Amino acid sequence: MPDRTQRTVRDLRRGNRSALLRHLYFEGPLSRLELGRDTGLSAGSVSNVVGELIADGLVERAGVADSDGGRPRILLKVAAGYGHLVGVDVGETRVRVGLFDLDLTELAVTEHLLSDGGRDVDHVVRLVADGLRSVTADAGIEPATVLGVGVGVPGIVEQGWDSAVVHAQTIGWDAVPLGRLLRAGTRLPLYIENGAKTLGQAEMWFGAGRGARDAVIALIGSGVGACVVADGKPYRGATSSAGEWGHTTMRVGGRRCRCGARGCLEAYVGAASLLQRWRGAPAGMGEEAALAALSERAGHDQEAAALLDETAEYLGAGIADLVNLFNPERIVLGGWAGLLLGPRLLPAVRTAAAEYALRQPGRHASIELGQLGTDAVTVGAATLPLAHFLDSGGRAPSAAGNSAARTVRWA
Repeated sequence: MPDRTQRTVRDLRRGNRSALLRHLYFEGPLSRLELGRDTGLSAGSVSNVVGELIADGLVERAGVADSDGGRPRILLKVAAGYGHLVGVDVGETRVRVGLFDLDLTELAVTEHLLSDGGRDVDHVVRLVADGLRSVTADAGIEPATVLGVGVGVPGIVEQGWDSAVVHAQTIGWDAVPLGRLLRAGTRLPLYIENGAKTLGQAEMWFGAGRGARDAVIALIGSGVGACVVADGKPYRGATSSAGEWGHTTMRVGGRRCRCGARGCLEAYVGAASLLQRWRGAPAGMGEEAALAALSERAGHDQEAAALLDETAEYLGAGIADLVNLFNPERIVLGGWAGLLLGPRLLPAVRTAAAEYALRQPGRHASIELGQLGTDAVTVGAATLPLAHFLDSGGRAPSAAGNSAARTVRWA
């Protein structure tokens, strides 16, 4: 018969360790006294857990703080060099792989452009595997120090019992067993999520969403997606498809969307659709360069300016739908296209959102640009293994064992 008392004590210690590590990570450097005050743990519990974390190499000294009499207080922080994280952004225009320390400082990165919109799954899997090899070699680290690999992808991610399956209708991925395909190339812990949701977690933790409890983080790139955060937690829905904002209907019988339906928001504000509607688009130019050219041209070309004005109104109306449905306190516009066009469009977007939204929730919702740049999906992907690491109290994933004994291979 299992010892329930022993299990309860072990779970309590694990919970205390996780709580202290998470608080120190986001709020540190802090002293033991501040950790106890902030977490509500006793001085004895804080001393024991901190001692464990220091012995494990997870926590280190970060200086000394002056005190009002008595001994100076030693400040502590999470050791950035304890391990590494990999974030992968599988987009429609590129695959980007970044290697980070625990402070999410980027140590190495590799990027490969895609010419087919990311439709060839096998090619994408090869690029991810190549990127994993490249970033660890470039940074001069052993793969065994990597705590996990996070991958942000377009479409709906269905988390199965042993793998993640991706449904990305706009690029022709129908129930692609991406988790299984990627696991063939590495034994590292692997975490796969929709790219907009990884962007949302990054902006909520470190960027424009920080401090908000109810927010929507919008990703505007080739397509359009969103991460809905309710009471501090991402809202996923019954089958993890919540946040497919780009496929809400803006105009009945309107433009054909890449998903096959008509009148989707993405068909009016996504970069791919926007460039299709620009009659003056330069031939043979990549999406990002072409969208930059459209933004520049709008300063002296009436057709380009009118197209962006129309886009701002559609985007504002789409944001008004978010305001009316979810009553967020903050809407953050991110993604490479959102940040490229945002400085020009934001005033008109705010005006349109105010016109289309109900006044009461509209008054309480701010619309901001993301703060983490165009590569925030990569950072967000790296937060997937980071979140697991913090939740586990800094324990190595069970499949990998401790970092010194971890067996790792790249395909």
